[in-house]
Amino acid sequence: MDIPAPDKVSRVDNMAGKVCLITGASGALGKSTALGLARLGASVIMACRDEARGEADRAQVEAASGNSGVKLMPLDLASQQSVRELAARFKAENGRLDVLINNASVFKGTRSVTPEGLETMFATNHLGHFLLTNLLLEELKASPQARVINITAPSTTKLDFDDLQGERKFSALSAFGASKMCNLLFTYELARRLVGSQVTSNALHPGLMKSNLMSEAPAPIRWLTRLFSSTPERASVSLLYLASSAHLARVTGKFFKGIKVSNSSSYSRDEDVQRRLWDVSGELVGLVSSPGT
Repeated sequence: MDIPAPDKVSRVDNMAGKVCLITGASGALGKSTALGLARLGASVIMACRDEARGEADRAQVEAASGNSGVKLMPLDLASQQSVRELAARFKAENGRLDVLINNASVFKGTRSVTPEGLETMFATNHLGHFLLTNLLLEELKASPQARVINITAPSTTKLDFDDLQGERKFSALSAFGASKMCNLLFTYELARRLVGSQVTSNALHPGLMKSNLMSEAPAPIRWLTRLFSSTPERASVSLLYLASSAHLARVTGKFFKGIKVSNSSSYSRDEDVQRRLWDVSGELVGLVSSPGT
């Protein structure tokens, strides 16, 4: 499918009546995107791990946008129970979901595990979003045209399926890179499984931005990140474009760098690897026959 050149189309469209859910909405990109969507008229659900900070950010977004349809829902993606609780609450309060932005991400300098015993970066950056998306698929399908947007990076890290949790060998940078590869693999597999529906699935690398994400990374990486990073407000432009532009309504299974389609690594496009990760992820969250199948 031909995709209109970004400079020839309206970057964003009105979102009045749309329901949007953003994970990691207290983070730099998440909060900026929440504000942008609220200003476009959307009903915005900010999913945040820290409830007190999340409420403060929600109030700021509401005040700055003049949009009273901004809500907070607590979510800790490292906890499968928390993911299920948010999904249950969302279903009870909303009939449909128009845009799901899987944005939350963590970087841990040392290996740690979740309540389920899973490596934290894998569980938070990939598995929590995998579970959340599957649990909300019916609500996404209830929308006339829904979008799933996974925030990732152009990772080239290959997965070690025999040691996904880094129990035998752990490197923080490799584990983070693997979690970003999982985002890409999940995006493509989800897009293929949703062919024939009105739900699209795309991945976005918004570029480096000023945030606290890499605070536990080695000093040289922190320095380079600060040196070459843009502001969250600038980075959110591409995310708002993917979330709102009518010109992308039928575009799916793509990797965007900013507002332009790019090619991710050949490994990320391997359908056998995509299916394998999906199956393993389904087993780890108890969705062996997941809704996306």
